[in-house]
Amino acid sequence: MSRSARHIRLMAAAALGLGSIVAMSHLPANAASTVAINGGTTYQKIDGFGVSEAFGQANSIRNAASATRQQALDLLFSTTKGAGFSILRSIIPSGSDSIEPKAPSSPSATPTYVWNGNDDAQDQGQVWLAKQAKGYGVTNFYNDAWSAPGFMKTNGSDSNGGSLCGTPGASCGSGDWRQAYANYLVQHAKFLASAGLTPSAVGFVNEPTLSTSYSSMLVNPTQAASFLSVLGPTMKASGLSTKVACCDALGFNNLPGYVSAVQGNATANAGVGLFTSHGYSGAPTSTIDTGGRPLWESEWSINGNTWNTAWDDGSQASGLTWAQQIHTGLTQANLNAFLYWWGVSSTSHDSSLIGLTGSTLTPSKRYYALAGYSRFIRPGATRISATTGDGNLKVSAYKNTDGTVAVVVLNTGTSSSSATYTVSNAGLSSGTVTPYLTNGSNSLAPQSAIALSGGAFTATVPARSLVTYQISGTGTSSPTPTPTPTPTPTPPAGGCKVGATVNAWNTGLTENVTITNSGTTPIDGWSLKFTLPAGQTLVSGWNATFSSSGDQVTATNASYNGSLAPGASTTIGFQADHTGDTATPAAFTLNGSPCDVT
Repeated sequence: MSRSARHIRLMAAAALGLGSIVAMSHLPANAASTVAINGGTTYQKIDGFGVSEAFGQANSIRNAASATRQQALDLLFSTTKGAGFSILRSIIPSGSDSIEPKAPSSPSATPTYVWNGNDDAQDQGQVWLAKQAKGYGVTNFYNDAWSAPGFMKTNGSDSNGGSLCGTPGASCGSGDWRQAYANYLVQHAKFLASAGLTPSAVGFVNEPTLSTSYSSMLVNPTQAASFLSVLGPTMKASGLSTKVACCDALGFNNLPGYVSAVQGNATANAGVGLFTSHGYSGAPTSTIDTGGRPLWESEWSINGNTWNTAWDDGSQASGLTWAQQIHTGLTQANLNAFLYWWGVSSTSHDSSLIGLTGSTLTPSKRYYALAGYSRFIRPGATRISATTGDGNLKVSAYKNTDGTVAVVVLNTGTSSSSATYTVSNAGLSSGTVTPYLTNGSNSLAPQSAIALSGGAFTATVPARSLVTYQISGTGTSSPTPTPTPTPTPTPPAGGCKVGATVNAWNTGLTENVTITNSGTTPIDGWSLKFTLPAGQTLVSGWNATFSSSGDQVTATNASYNGSLAPGASTTIGFQADHTGDTATPAAFTLNGSPCDVT
């Protein structure tokens, strides 16, 4: 959420190091408990953590003194000196600085695109910053438009709301601008690709329920689905690997309406690869059924006008508050990514992680709270099970692709907490555990290494503190706990019913399949098999895990829809290519039993 510049009171600059090692809290520790880390139970994949430097903040870094500039880049992107952020979110300009500053004569007229990717006035320094981030290994670039250009909207301006002409309820005398806007977004992505910065995802709107004095566009769920039904196929035809994102909602309370509208429009649903929301009007506290697509918290910051570097003062700005919000988002909403708003800011410091005043950078404690996750949980990591009986400990664990495991522990209690940590089914039985401590006196400070022996170690977390344990070592040599057997899917007693609907176009189609347990006993886990008509080839699916061999397709339940009580239903779907036959599949069986087709 971009905010206009506000007068703020800056606190004295704090030391910039990553913290010094100090004595642990002398408060008595609680009785020892156990924290069980089990790599045999897995949850979501982590795409990464990130920030934005939109609205000129990239240039604030670029134009700083060389030593300050290098320090800012290290604090943002270094995995040894800083937070190791792996996602950079940038604004797609929509005003006079856009790639289409002049309106064509009509929506179908040939546009005149202008691209000066290294021009500060056009891209606000964001291309320069993305190239610097790429030098640190960042490849995940999310580019998001706050609005379409004004000439494509009902109010003729890229600010103060207005809607995209041609979407439902937004008719304009100039015509339907949906395809022109889709072309515009794809062309911007192509320009970036030519600079070696192919976007991983592109969004078309920012906080679509707000009308603001800066770039903004009002888009309701029906309008979003309407436009995405155009943008999705246009992006696919571009040859880019870029995903289409929806819809940077103001809060997670707003996002389900957009997800539902997209899933109700087969063409839009087939084209959307990512769902995004901010945390302002509703925090990420529970899961949203995205049909198997990633869910990102794509922007969030504090709302205030005082620069606050506190760790634990009870305010919304404190590091402890943000550590709890990050933990909740990852463990209860199953977020695949967590992005803060500004990383470094020279203006509204209250909205940033790091303040820049002259040549002085001042990281806040919320920066270190996020860095306690982002530096150690790398892109591609998988969240694994972490449980404890200690109600004061908020624990989550992640297995990285290089075999290391990160365990993040937040002690919200007023006493230190000692625990024995057991690590099973994660490929580690012996090795080294390095703790990194953040609290009122420490900022991601490395502590003395602990030995991992027999898949276990013991450690104490001080009161009101965050500790990240980075675990590396050798493969399992001690006996591995026997995994819980996977339940054998039970055939439905009395049968099942399947209803299928197809939406086809040119050489593609999507199909929604509703599975109903018409039997008399519950189904605990299911596998639906069916045969595609000749000429159809499975492309992808949602709400289930799909596999295919020739024309034979198997769809296995997701974690959230595997149980079907008698009379209960669930809906899955898939996309397929076709050579002309757009009929529904045949020979449906559920757990080996034939299903009636309705």
